[in-house]
Amino acid sequence: PPLPQVLSLGADVLPEYKLQAPRIHRWTILHYSPFKAVWDWLILLLVIYTAVFTPYSAAFLLSDSEEARHHHCGYSCSPLNVVDLIVDIMFIIDILINFRTTYVNSNEEVVSHPAKIAIHYFKGWFLIDMVAAIPFDLLIFGSGSEETTTLIGLLKTARLLRLVRVARKLDRYSEYGAAVLFLLMCTFALIAHWLACIWYAIGNVEGQRTGWLHALGQQIGKPLNSSDPHRGPSIKDKYVTALYFTFSSLTSVGFGNVSPNTNSEKIFSICVMLIGSLMYGSILGNTSAASWRSPPGTPNTCHAPGTAPQTPVAPSDPPVAPPQVLKGFPECLQADICLHLNRSLLQNCAPFRGATKGCLRALAMKFKTTHAPPGDTLVHAGDVLTALYFISRGSIEILRGDVVVAILGKNDTFGEPLHLHARPGKSRADVRALTYCDLHKILREDLLEVLDMYPEFSDRFWGTLEITFNLRDTNMIPGSPGSDELDGGFSRLRRRKLSFRRRPEKGGGRAGRDPRGDPQGL
Repeated sequence: PPLPQVLSLGADVLPEYKLQAPRIHRWTILHYSPFKAVWDWLILLLVIYTAVFTPYSAAFLLSDSEEARHHHCGYSCSPLNVVDLIVDIMFIIDILINFRTTYVNSNEEVVSHPAKIAIHYFKGWFLIDMVAAIPFDLLIFGSGSEETTTLIGLLKTARLLRLVRVARKLDRYSEYGAAVLFLLMCTFALIAHWLACIWYAIGNVEGQRTGWLHALGQQIGKPLNSSDPHRGPSIKDKYVTALYFTFSSLTSVGFGNVSPNTNSEKIFSICVMLIGSLMYGSILGNTSAASWRSPPGTPNTCHAPGTAPQTPVAPSDPPVAPPQVLKGFPECLQADICLHLNRSLLQNCAPFRGATKGCLRALAMKFKTTHAPPGDTLVHAGDVLTALYFISRGSIEILRGDVVVAILGKNDTFGEPLHLHARPGKSRADVRALTYCDLHKILREDLLEVLDMYPEFSDRFWGTLEITFNLRDTNMIPGSPGSDELDGGFSRLRRRKLSFRRRPEKGGGRAGRDPRGDPQGL
């Protein structure tokens, strides 16, 4: 398809990557595609399985003689061995997929070149993913010694390294208060599970006469017997008791019915209580922050009371009071707050340079901040173009049908040249976010209103404004809104509005009157 026309008012030629459809290899996977989203959730479930069953298997199952025999007998008699093999295979496939998945570079551009993707992955998560995917069971298969069994259990805990990567991905949900609380609860339970596995391992190493396992056997009537390993508490009894102890220690509500006896157990109990106090502080802090944090539907805008609906908060934006709080401030203070929040756009964008402080304050009151996640459609083909957009972070793509005709990034602008058309036109393409994007938008009526109040700035603004991609559909029926017939009338209307500004009469300083007898400037 032909390349889109770009409105350039005295500016240099735009970079080619913004005007050309990205050449993506047939086996390259887009990081925002539905397949990658489903695959990431599948890997997340496997990582959760690994985080739960790997420590449990290493501490409880491999130390039990009967379970150890099942583990070494092969894949026929142990379902866990089959599941572990499937997990290893899926992790290896995930490494291959990561070698072919696009990413976003530091310039907020989507990189699809296979060599650059491979280099980026090698420098990033490849080592962690590779260690977590090594099938240690197959590499040391056939050796039934106790030392080998312990080694396999320790080496398999390397899979837990993938939790670091999962934590980074789940960080995107930190703006949702309920999601934060749920993740904190899951983290608390997972840490308690890990500590329970360690607590059992310590008791198993300490021996059968002095440790907490010996006391447990006496309490439930199943005493340990070194000559008969089948006697004593079952694995279920051991795990439930260990988990009960760690939860009661982390929450500092222990009843003493399960207590440490040896020095090693006492030292571990001290560490558990320290971890519990740190987790309490973290949970309370995040809970307080979540209660004060605006939910995703809370508007983040600098409009004064009585204005149009607003857009959701962007996580990267600085914290700002919601509109109901701004209503209690004087208008001058509202303008100062909005000017501070939009300072990056107003200072770095060329069209706004040279504007008076009063003009910038008026513009800042009209701007809204919009946040868009990957895959979110900002403008649909056929939508009425009611606003002008300025990209402050992220990357978006312009699509006609299924064809990408342009990719825009930071400091780019899209919309339509408002001053050239009488009424808003309709979009000829879809606009979709490729990455997490922050955009500043200003409504058509608001921008024209401010420029009418500051005509000395208006000409400079339209002369330096560079719309990277003009979304207006030029194939319009004559006589329809936005056609050339109305454009001429709109130009006459704007000239008439500007001519109504107050000017001194020839014979004095009083304002004259227009032919209708109304005072000029009203």
